[in-house]
Amino acid sequence: MNFLRTITLLAGMLSLAVCGAADATLTIEGQAGLGKGQHIVFVTGEEYYRSEEGMSMFAKILARHHGFKCTVLFAIDPATGHINPNRNKHIPGLAALDNADLMVIFARFRELPDADMKHIVDYVNAGKPVLGIRNATHAFRYPPNSASAYKNWDFQSKEWRGGFGQQILGDTWIAHYGKFQKEATLAHVNPAQRSHPVLRGVGDTIFCHTDVNSVERLTADEVVLFRGQVLSGLKPTDPPVTDQRKDVRMPFAWFKTYTAPSGKQGRSFTTTAGASLDWLNEDLRRMMVNAMLSLTGHEKDIPERTVVTFVDDYQPRPTGAIADAVWASEKLTPTSFAPLSK
Repeated sequence: MNFLRTITLLAGMLSLAVCGAADATLTIEGQAGLGKGQHIVFVTGEEYYRSEEGMSMFAKILARHHGFKCTVLFAIDPATGHINPNRNKHIPGLAALDNADLMVIFARFRELPDADMKHIVDYVNAGKPVLGIRNATHAFRYPPNSASAYKNWDFQSKEWRGGFGQQILGDTWIAHYGKFQKEATLAHVNPAQRSHPVLRGVGDTIFCHTDVNSVERLTADEVVLFRGQVLSGLKPTDPPVTDQRKDVRMPFAWFKTYTAPSGKQGRSFTTTAGASLDWLNEDLRRMMVNAMLSLTGHEKDIPERTVVTFVDDYQPRPTGAIADAVWASEKLTPTSFAPLSK
């Protein structure tokens, strides 16, 4: 961070409140908009797609342009206080979900202490809305000998089949359908859903750097907005693959009505997009923000062209497996993602 950026951060931000190292959260107070008085909590913690970067960006957009109070939670290395998603047992601040109106979760293979996990479980059991991104289909993993009260939330659970991913979002982890970091995605709108309010202002195709994931367990009740086609490379101009996958389009974005373990029902929205580079696509950002408006009760008020302009400079880092040495050298904290004043 250069000197000018540091001074700007200190001089004036979006009514920013950042807790200390013990809480390690980023909170941005909302301005005017449909979401005034509502609270969105972003739960991050995965090792590949820079969720801490992308979700902080969305928090700024939702707070500045749409009025939501937004809290972003991070996987923190308790030894250093720095962000490090390779530490899968520590996401401070989950109590923020106790008064949240929407949980956005972008996490992979977390094994949280029961006292922390309870906040997620209680939120879902209340039938509140959930938005899952990419790895959220396999957000939790517990060893076979785990004594956790929540081990059935594991992505491979047999008792609660497929765990959180399959039961709440619609599917659990299966496999990469496109080749990881070699074949991108071109998502095509589902013509039957072209008039869906969440697709207002969204184009018919969306390019994503992230590869297509296998999604095979959705039911006829799920509402699929987009399906993803495998491209032969990582550029928008690369043609589709020519092998047996060429005519297959996997679900890419969908709504589900879920039934929680408590028996209460709620709504979820899931996309298999997720790399920090993906969010450079304005149509994808607009669909995501529209989905958040829908899940928080504003579907009828979604405008024809929702504002999704970046609040400050968004320069996504490359994605892929990120080593401990990289996280250690970056020394990222929640303040690293605080918005600049404009």
